[in-house]
Amino acid sequence: MSLLQLTVGELLEEKVRLYPDQEAFVYPELGLRKTYQEFDDMVNEAAKGFMALGIEKGEHVAIWSDNKPEWLISQFATGKMGAVLVTVNTNYQAKELEYLLKQSDATTLILAESFKQTSYIEVLREVCPEIDSHSKGKLEVQNLPYLKNIIVLSDEEYENMYSWQEVINQGESISDDQLKQRHQELNYKDVINMQYTSGTTGFPKGVMLSHYNIVNNGNQVADCMELTNEDRLCIPVPFFHCFGCVLGTMAAVSKGATMVILEQFDPGKVLHAVEQENCTGLHGVPTMFIAELNHPEFKENGYPHLRTGIMAGSTCPMEVMKNVIDKMGAEEITIAYGQTESSPVITQTRTDDPIELRVSSVGKAHPNVEVKVIDPATNEEVPTGDPGELCTRGYLVMEGYYKNKEATYTAIDEEGWLHTGDIAMMDEQGYIEITGRMKDMVIRGGENIYPREVEEFLYQHEDILDVQVVGVPDEKYGEELMAWIIPKDTSSITEEDVFAFCKGQISHHKIPRYIRFTDEYPMTASGKIQKFKLREDAKNTIQSK
Repeated sequence: MSLLQLTVGELLEEKVRLYPDQEAFVYPELGLRKTYQEFDDMVNEAAKGFMALGIEKGEHVAIWSDNKPEWLISQFATGKMGAVLVTVNTNYQAKELEYLLKQSDATTLILAESFKQTSYIEVLREVCPEIDSHSKGKLEVQNLPYLKNIIVLSDEEYENMYSWQEVINQGESISDDQLKQRHQELNYKDVINMQYTSGTTGFPKGVMLSHYNIVNNGNQVADCMELTNEDRLCIPVPFFHCFGCVLGTMAAVSKGATMVILEQFDPGKVLHAVEQENCTGLHGVPTMFIAELNHPEFKENGYPHLRTGIMAGSTCPMEVMKNVIDKMGAEEITIAYGQTESSPVITQTRTDDPIELRVSSVGKAHPNVEVKVIDPATNEEVPTGDPGELCTRGYLVMEGYYKNKEATYTAIDEEGWLHTGDIAMMDEQGYIEITGRMKDMVIRGGENIYPREVEEFLYQHEDILDVQVVGVPDEKYGEELMAWIIPKDTSSITEEDVFAFCKGQISHHKIPRYIRFTDEYPMTASGKIQKFKLREDAKNTIQSK
């Protein structure tokens, strides 16, 4: 399979030529529907608006919002006029926003008024108190010398900030030919997107991704799902994360499919959208699918059009996967695995894979992607079936971390292999099983324990809704296991019940020494469980005893 040599804008224009009257996107909650021709017209208006603000090719434009229509339009508008879209985690607060704006050298910030209980306007004023003393487009912030433009996604007027409509209106001063010329200046190898690592460990780093990275990754993701222009893909995952803006929007546009978009995840609204919009595909992290399957409005076998989709973002429990196939009816659901640094998908199951592979692996490498499993101590490949660190090479590897050569050289070796930091095993057919992060592996008395294995066993208990296993320090064995369990609503499960369930079924050293029940896990906004926080909580829980 040959790789596409297209910019993000060229990809969209190709689909407009093929499917001008096909619905490009639907926002069920907003009653908003646009065809590919209408979508492209909106993208062009925004691209010209950005140019009218003086934003040049290669400048960094940050966007801090949930999945609003303007987010989607901005992704493809920057893809046409050449600015680098810097995606901002919707959960960020003042210090995190300040860090990202400073580290990314963003000249422009597009933001929603608020998200959940956080006023983004007030957070911005905390970061940039100078904002109310400067006119639009001429912001001068001592700590953020590059930042000049603020665009608010609101109908309300803010005296010192542009509204979205003002940007569109200013774009009328830019001709179609000027936009066309700018678009033609772009190269498919240019960096067009910058995403910050989710922060499950350490300080976020800006991952630089090119048109080539994300156009091809989205296209290959769609191929694995067998997506066509007749499909309708429900996207409730956040756009600021690769799951939303590559596996979601880029994959759908690569085939001319319809995007059915939710601004924020809500399990009831997802189920309603899938049913009412005849969605054939659905994306989500495991916790989202768990919430949908256990929602009061869930209708077993009630989604006859649902066929495919992706479950990814964190470990996919076997029982959850089976329920998505059997009860939701998504018989061709796929599992995808990767990380932001690989654009993001490295491996994916196929729609016709046997059920055993689709619940026990994360699939095999995409076309044009190399993978290998190495001993991290020697960098030598390990025998088939042995655990080691997964590495990948090919078009999908990021351009590097922004202004961080040292971290780039640590992640990508001299031969171009990206070291993922994940422990994996590969079978003879090339299918990969991820057994955990190298950081998550627990060594108890000299025995290597992979938390994933213990989690999969505990998921089989009828009263356990979700479970995460972490290592905690122990004087005798070095480390012991603690299982954080979310019980089902109707459950009265106890610690003794869990120990009894394990006894005689798994090795003694794999039975968690500690059991803790909880209502929720610490999460990133993209749905990843922050195991490092669970480890910290586990230590504190033990020490307080």
